[in-house]
Amino acid sequence: MKTVPPLDLAVKNIPPLDLTRQYKLIGEDLSATVAEVLASGRYIGGSVVENFETQFAGYIGTQECVTCNSGTDALYLALRALQMQPGDEVITTAFTFIATAEAITLVGAKPVFIDIDLATFNFNPAQLAAAITEKTKAILPVHLFGNPTDMTAVMAIAQKHGLAVIEDCAQSTGATWAGKKTGSIGHIGCFSFFPTKNLGACGDGGAVTTNDPALAAKIRMLKEHGSRARYYHEEIGVNSRLDALQAAILQVKLRHLDAWNAQRQAVAERYHQLLTPVTGVQKPQAAVGGESVWNQYTVLIAGDSPANNGNESNLIPVTYRDRVRERMQERGVSSMVYYPLPLHLQSVYKNLGYQVGQLPVTEQVSHEVLSLPMFPELSPEEQEQVVYTLKDCLAL
Repeated sequence: MKTVPPLDLAVKNIPPLDLTRQYKLIGEDLSATVAEVLASGRYIGGSVVENFETQFAGYIGTQECVTCNSGTDALYLALRALQMQPGDEVITTAFTFIATAEAITLVGAKPVFIDIDLATFNFNPAQLAAAITEKTKAILPVHLFGNPTDMTAVMAIAQKHGLAVIEDCAQSTGATWAGKKTGSIGHIGCFSFFPTKNLGACGDGGAVTTNDPALAAKIRMLKEHGSRARYYHEEIGVNSRLDALQAAILQVKLRHLDAWNAQRQAVAERYHQLLTPVTGVQKPQAAVGGESVWNQYTVLIAGDSPANNGNESNLIPVTYRDRVRERMQERGVSSMVYYPLPLHLQSVYKNLGYQVGQLPVTEQVSHEVLSLPMFPELSPEEQEQVVYTLKDCLAL
């Protein structure tokens, strides 16, 4: 690692993500394809959307892709297509964005949370078997931060117990497990095209992938108000469509995705090297058998953890991690915390009866995680400044 200049002379204002750099590289192509869609007069559905669905299915390695208007809807539609009912249980992680559990709740089923692995931040497959009951109908692993869950273990347990597997791939587009892309291993894969994702639209968007044509047909029907033929409705559905503008933008970006993911992997490797001599920081790890695409580069900052996290009187306690983050922000280096309060302790899920201490690794990680700046165009010099600032702030 080369010598880093004093803070007052070094790179300033490093954001956690900068989409403007990506736009500078592909802006002309985006403008041309958007103009083409606008000139066509076909803004909902049509060949642009259908072509993207075909291309994305081919990229993921599935027979089918059905687009929708968000990653949340992708999860909801997948659960609906699998006929989850009130009283059914779906095993998942509490260390994720609420959309994962929210979709389970929206179909009337019950999320059952298991603890996570300290190294990968994904749920621990070793805890799956103990969580299965006669009411369990599905497993919903989340490939968090672009890091794939151990799908070999998940699929073996699912097959043994006759359970459906829905992959939450919101942060893992392009990641692989045992050589297969996430979203092609379980029964259904659910993707988000929110702008911050590895493959992000210029607005909301989502998709469902599957090798089951019947499931794909059911999802297409549900996302069109429960209708296969216009004005003839079989079920109560929703309006969840990816518009043609976003589909066109995603087609342009899909051509660059592998290169961007390779750049993210290079950024992650530089972080690994730069952080090796830094004490007090635990680097993230990919599970053996998986290839992460590093939607986030998330470290653990060990320190004091408040005992009252989850108490309604203090839902947002200040941890050592938070103080380090504030110091870094003051020096121009921004970072993010995903996620400060796990789902099993959120007030909205109080009815599930989870208590503080029930998922100890999840709760520890929520106090210690810090996501450093991560995007393909992040320069080595900026990374050196990030690590220099982090190390300096740890010492204060």
